[in-house]
Amino acid sequence: MKSFILVMGFLIGSLSYSYSQDLTKVYKKFDTTELSMDIYLPEDYKDGNNYPAMVFFFGGGWHGGNVNHFQPHAEYFSSRGIVCFAADYRVKSRQGTSPFESLKDAKSAIRYVRENAKEYKIDPSRIIASGGSAGGHLAAATAFVEKYNEEGDNMAISCVPNVLVLFNPVIDNGPGGYGYERIGDDYKAFSPLHNIREGAPPTILFLGTKDKLIPVETVKYYKKVMERVGSRCDLFLYQNEPHGFFNYSHPDNYISTVREADKFLNSLGYLEGAPKAIIDQ
Repeated sequence: MKSFILVMGFLIGSLSYSYSQDLTKVYKKFDTTELSMDIYLPEDYKDGNNYPAMVFFFGGGWHGGNVNHFQPHAEYFSSRGIVCFAADYRVKSRQGTSPFESLKDAKSAIRYVRENAKEYKIDPSRIIASGGSAGGHLAAATAFVEKYNEEGDNMAISCVPNVLVLFNPVIDNGPGGYGYERIGDDYKAFSPLHNIREGAPPTILFLGTKDKLIPVETVKYYKKVMERVGSRCDLFLYQNEPHGFFNYSHPDNYISTVREADKFLNSLGYLEGAPKAIIDQ
């Protein structure tokens, strides 16, 4: 049982919740590798409900990281009525893989959630992809990048999410952008910024203005291109904040970004009621 404080602009009291991980399911197998998802269920989880789903991809430069990165976010949004999935994927430090395998796994994860919507009582037309840094790249790339699909995936199932919630995402892999030294000329097919097209999912994006990996001008241009193709892109810039500013270890920014993401999802009809941010007491 965890003890939390409910924050809505100011502290209004303490509550107790137990929104811990409920399930772990393997979503992908090949050779000797199994990739799983930690699943967080809403308190009112029951038959007959078509819940929204939210799939989180951890950061770590496609090199490291783990599914616990977004545990606080998953616990929060499950408390708001979303079935949340924290997806593992291949990274260089564990599997010796490239960013291309990471993207294949992210696409497989979205397909798994959509294909198994009935099992998890979710609405397959209301899937949110979210992530931070390289995980933000993966979330965005599932929406925009057509290449890099796992052989054996059911290609009849779309990997394109319906909404994006991005925390200092790596969106430009071109020359001068993050990861170009690993991606090379494949950036034209791999980089979300270079593949935005009509029908792009509505997006909320958070960035610190002192982020040394992602220039402010890059996300401003991303927003401009999104709006040019007719898609919504809400951009929130946090003054003088560095890369990773949004993580749970920075409570004020965690609360603020989660609250804004909540409002955004509410405006799309994915949530109801006023937002709340939850932190450890």
